[in-house]
Amino acid sequence: MDYMIQDSDVHLLRKAGVPEDDIKHCLKVAEKALEIALRTDAGLDMETIGRGALFHDLGKAVTHDIEHGMIGADMGKKLGLPQAITDIMEKHIRGGLTKDEAFELGLPVKDYSLKTLEEKIIIYADRLVDIVMDGIVAIGSESDAETGFVEILKNHLRYGKNEKTLGRYLSYHKEIQGLINRG
Repeated sequence: MDYMIQDSDVHLLRKAGVPEDDIKHCLKVAEKALEIALRTDAGLDMETIGRGALFHDLGKAVTHDIEHGMIGADMGKKLGLPQAITDIMEKHIRGGLTKDEAFELGLPVKDYSLKTLEEKIIIYADRLVDIVMDGIVAIGSESDAETGFVEILKNHLRYGKNEKTLGRYLSYHKEIQGLINRG
């Protein structure tokens, strides 16, 4: 199924108070996630990918701290967003935390690990967009972010965060790249 980002969803982000720079980021993540999903041979829910990516940082209307995922999920529930999307919002922090990591970070203790390919593609796209927007690779050479992903994350601690987070991101990269139709 084809899915296009809806102006009404972008309006919801604005109405919620998400800063324009964060909306720009969310739009780029949604575009990148949809583009990656189309390159795979997997049967994916494109609406969940597009909307999940677009709304993943809804909580930044309130805070840019680590709890923005949890806050955004609560906001999304109040807006009537589907659970698959609010789950993405809640779990996207550091690529999906374990219970122990959640405890260490002061978040409600539960398993935030990513379960679906849709979730993993969004988090992968989020990291790729950060790499491009931060100037690690030149705009217009976004494919360099994918081909250099492993080295970029290993050489730039801000993207890998720590060993557990780095391991998750690298496993998503490997899984998703393995599904991309290179036909």
